[in-house]
Parts: sequence; structure tokens; C-alpha cells
Amino acid sequence: MTRPDVGPLKVMGVLNATRDSFWPGSRFAATEHAIAAGEEMFASGAWAVDVGGESTRPGADPVSAEEELDRVGPIIAALAKRGRVSVDTRHAEVAEAAVRLGASIVNDVSGTLHQVAARLGAGYVGMHSTAVPVLAGTQPAYDDVVAEVSTHLLDVAAAAESTELWIDPGIGFGKSVEDNLRLLRGLPELCALGVPVLLGVSRKSFLGAVTGRAVDDRLAASLALIAPAWSAGVDVIRVHDVPQTRDTIAVLEALWPA
Repeated sequence: MTRPDVGPLKVMGVLNATRDSFWPGSRFAATEHAIAAGEEMFASGAWAVDVGGESTRPGADPVSAEEELDRVGPIIAALAKRGRVSVDTRHAEVAEAAVRLGASIVNDVSGTLHQVAARLGAGYVGMHSTAVPVLAGTQPAYDDVVAEVSTHLLDVAAAAESTELWIDPGIGFGKSVEDNLRLLRGLPELCALGVPVLLGVSRKSFLGAVTGRAVDDRLAASLALIAPAWSAGVDVIRVHDVPQTRDTIAVLEALWPA
């Protein structure tokens, strides 16, 4: 197994300033606890920490931009002094305020904030999704999920004007278990589009469908996907478990050095 000459696989830590994210272990309702968790991610080797204040799991209740910013603002301001911070949002107001507070990446689950990120001079992650939050019980149909997601992401990349840009296939967002698996098998095709790829698979429900395990017990399944992501040439992997992911990447790099 080899990795394309695209540089090291970077790790982005997931930090949820929410009470209803899909994994209780990633919820930090108290600001001081969230800041401490983010600092620990940086200490464990995170390239960036992604701070979100609104759950986008299927069926989640929307949060106003004001409440979202109240949740993430103090955390971003504190962590930006420690390392690189991304804001996970679909609201332009939150993105603008977060960048003023020190965030340098807009992680846009809606795929619509590319102009905002460019105007702010921030990096931009554009994700594929048919709707955010995904409505519980809805399931879009794809004729060829890899081709359709690739076309959408190329359109997002063409519209974006940020000097730093990543595309995200949106694993788990309006996709069946088989759709998600097909996208993961198609990672080499996605990485060949010529735009850096960010991938988020950590502890997601399709892993529960494959393994039969609850979200608390999906660490091993999540780590199993690091190797195909690494060998395909994914640029950033977005995870809840930073030290375990860093260890997995270290072993891959030791076995198959560039």
C-alpha cells in the first residue's frame, strides 16, 4: 500500500459545543470543558480543531445563528491562541463572527458559504448534502453516487474563491449505508478530482449498521477507515478520537514511507 505524493494526512479534531450531537462523548455544553478538550486535541497532534454549535444529525433541531455563536464564540477565541481553528456552520453570520474571533477555516455543511469564506480570507470546506439538517426518515436516491457527488463537489470547487479549499463527500448526510460504502470505495476517484479532500467518518451510524455496535463502541471501525483514506490521498481526516487516529497514521507512515 502506498500514499500519493500529497503530503501527510492531517487530523482535524471534532469539538461539539452542543447538547444533542449524535455521540455523547463529543458533547461539551460547558465552555471551559470544551476549551480543555480542544487543547488536549492540539496536544495530541491535531492539525486543526473544528468547533460546531449546531448538531446536523438526522432529525436534529435547528439552532438560531445567535445561539450558535453564543456557544462557539468563546471556545474559538480561546483555542485560536493555541492552534488552527475551524468553525462548523451553515450560517453566514456565525462564519463571519468566528473568523473575526480567530477561526481560519469555514467548514460549511451546507455548501453555500463559499463567497463568505473568500471575502473573509478564510479556508473553505464545501460538503455534499441534499439538505442540512437531514430530515429524519428521508433518503435521496442516486443512480451513481460517486459520479453524482463528484460532479456536485466540482461545481462547489469551481464556485469557491478561497486560496485554501477542501471538498467533503458528506458521508452520512442523506446517504444510505451502501451509498456511504460506495463513496468510500470511490475515494481514489474523489481524490483524483484535483481538489484536496476532507473526510469525516468518525463513529457515524453506517459503521453501526456494518458492525452492529453502538456509537460508544465504534472507535475500531472508525480507525479501520484511516488506511483506505490514507492510501487514496485524502488530505484531512475529521475525527473525534485524535490520539488514536494519529497513532494509526504513524504506523501507516512507518510501514510505507513516502
